[in-house]
Amino acid sequence: MRTSRQAAILAILAFTLSGCSYNRFTTQEEAIKGAWGEVQNQIQRRNDLIPNLVESVKGYSTHEETVFKDIADSRSKLLAAKSPAETIEAANQQSSALGRLLAVVESYPNLKANEQFNRLMDELSGTENRLQTARMRYNERIQEYNTTRRKFPSNMTAKVFGFKEYPYYEAPASSQAAPKVDFRK
Repeated sequence: MRTSRQAAILAILAFTLSGCSYNRFTTQEEAIKGAWGEVQNQIQRRNDLIPNLVESVKGYSTHEETVFKDIADSRSKLLAAKSPAETIEAANQQSSALGRLLAVVESYPNLKANEQFNRLMDELSGTENRLQTARMRYNERIQEYNTTRRKFPSNMTAKVFGFKEYPYYEAPASSQAAPKVDFRK
């Protein structure tokens, strides 16, 4: 009789603890979704600016077709992305292509003096800063959630209710190298 009472008390205690963890997980997942929505918002803002920027640069540099193709391809992949992982990969490709575009711009001093181009660059710079902040906040929410998911006793709740680990938004390996600028043209 005593063991069944102890088992019942233990079951009630476990249920109570899991309820708290369950609520924490659902709250943290909603925070992750909100942070991810802001990342997507800033990626879309950047995506909307790119065609104008590309058209400004095209007028000055008609021989840089591979850069323009890479930018167009990355925009298409971004629009077709169905999951956060696909979106992250496409956004990283887009960042890499934009880096190459900006390296091309360095070769054209007249372009840098163009008022429309400068306005677009200011917009893009502001968007990149917003995107960086949104990614940082997203990763902070991921860290909170994943940490909670691994701690005891909430790790038991995560296992029972199927709360999976979320991936961080990580920069691609190619972003570690600075774009090459050649002024000899």
